[in-house]
Order: sequence, then C-alpha cells, then structure tokens
Amino acid sequence: MTDMRRSPADENAADAAGEVRSPAPAAQPAGGGKQEKPRGLWADAWRDLRRRPLFVIGSALLVLLLVMAAFPQLFTSVDPTHQDLLRVRESPSGEAWFGYDAQGRDIYARCIYGARTSIIVGVLATALTVLIGSVVGLVTGYFGGWVDSLLSRFAEVFLGLPFVLGAIVVLTTLNPANQQPEPTRIITQVIVAISLLSWPISMRIMRSAAIAAKQQDYVKAARALGAGPLRVIRYHLLPNTISPVLVYATIALGGFIGAEATLSFLGVGLQSPVVSWGVMIADSRDYISVAPHLLFFPAAFLVVTVLTFVMLGDAVRDALDPKQK
Repeated sequence: MTDMRRSPADENAADAAGEVRSPAPAAQPAGGGKQEKPRGLWADAWRDLRRRPLFVIGSALLVLLLVMAAFPQLFTSVDPTHQDLLRVRESPSGEAWFGYDAQGRDIYARCIYGARTSIIVGVLATALTVLIGSVVGLVTGYFGGWVDSLLSRFAEVFLGLPFVLGAIVVLTTLNPANQQPEPTRIITQVIVAISLLSWPISMRIMRSAAIAAKQQDYVKAARALGAGPLRVIRYHLLPNTISPVLVYATIALGGFIGAEATLSFLGVGLQSPVVSWGVMIADSRDYISVAPHLLFFPAAFLVVTVLTFVMLGDAVRDALDPKQK
C-alpha cells in the first residue's frame, strides 16, 4: 500500500512547481465556542448594567412607580378626592392604611394617584430641559466663535438665577394671587418654569462633549467629504455626545420631581384639586405636630422616587464612563 504522507522535500518541490495547496483550517477558540463579536458602547453598557445590583433595584422600583402612575386602580379602588368629614385626620388603620388627611380623604389613595402627576411633571420637565440644552450645546460646541460666546453668555443669565427664587418670580407673574389657575395650566407652567431655569446645565454638558467630539477624525473626514453642518451634527456629533446628557437627565428627573414638591409646598406650584405628593405635603404643614402621618407617607413616596432615579443615574454613569472599564 502506497504511503500518502509527503516529506518536507516533496512539499518544497510542489511549491516550486506551482501546485496549489489547500489552506490550513483556522484555529478554533478554546472550548470549541464561537468567537465573540465586538460590542458597541450601548451593548457593552447594557451588559454592564445588568450586573449591577443598584441598577436592578432601581429598575424594579421604577417599573413599580410607572405601573402605579399608569394604572392606579390596580392598587386602590378609593376615590382620592372623596371627602368624609367624620374621619378628619384619623390615624392609619386596617380600613385606611395611611389614615385620612385634614379633609377626610384617604391618604393611601392620594399617594397612589399622586404618582401620576409628579412623574408626568418630572418626565416632561426633563425632556424639555434636555431638548433645549442639547440643541444649544451642539450649536455652540460645533460652531464656536461668536456663536459660542453669545449663547454661552445668554445661558449664564439663567444659570445665575437662584432656582427657587426664579421659579417663584415666574409662577407668581403668570398666576395672580386672586385667581385659581386650571390644573392643566398650572402643570404646564411648572414644567416650563423648571425647564427655563435648568437647561443651561445640560447645555454645558453637551457643549463640552461636542467640542471634544468635533476634533475626532471621523468628524474631520465627514467635513472633508463635503458634509454640511446639519448632517455632521445629526449623524456624527449627536450619537457620540448624547451619553453624558442621558446620565444627567436620569439624575435630574428625580431632582425635578423634588422641585415640583418644593414649589407646591411654597404655594406657587401645583394646587388643589391637583393630586400630587407636593400638594399633599403642602396641605399637611399646619398639622405636622398633631397628625404627622399626613406628612410622613407622601414624603416617603417622594424620597423613594428621587432615590430611585439617583440610583439609576449613578449606575448609568458608571456603565458609560470609559474610565471605569
């Protein structure tokens, strides 16, 4: 039987004669598994977030809050505006878990229904703040020069105003003391007031990211190929500068919910018949010593919500920060 093995001398001779040799099989990764594809920034961040207990706990609380805000009837069948004057300031009991407020309304039902208004104000104020700040920040960071100087000085005017004082001035100007504003109108005004005084922060974050990104080779290449400013900003700057603004938005959302409660407590924010945690805290200020449960339960919901968004913001920041890798 003929030996089919070839010696090194035979192989060299075959190479000299131009014989085509089949390529050697590619080396397989250890363990026989498939080679892992490289992940992008968001895929890598999502994989990192799923391993963080802080993000898991915050996400679970966020889902609970969103379900509570969207479907409050799943948690209570009591009308939050129903008054029973025979139960004014009653302590928590088996019939009313959180007790009754100064007008005989069920505090538990009002806490559940109050989540909707507080979260809506926080989400819309955050969206408007990020939208204004991101647009202005991208324009100033990309164009620079006198455009950057003009818009930056304009933003510093709003940044220099104390938040609470500025909000009081705006809301009292729009709502005279002798008029009771409609619920939709006052909610809109609170959202606008919060956004008007907060957008310079997101503008500065986006501006810094845009200045760093426009120096990268992919932006220079796009401009060299004839891409206009709008195309460069939309397709090259925005996708690579949005992550720090998202981190700020996640943390700021909880702060804006707290800001709404602060303005309501001061009497210039949301007012009855709007049901929100801030309104409930404002209604309890005259009865804290005799009925502390009027303050404790809405304040507890507010604190848990703010901490939820702070935890999520911290987890997202750590996942998107390349220095943490």
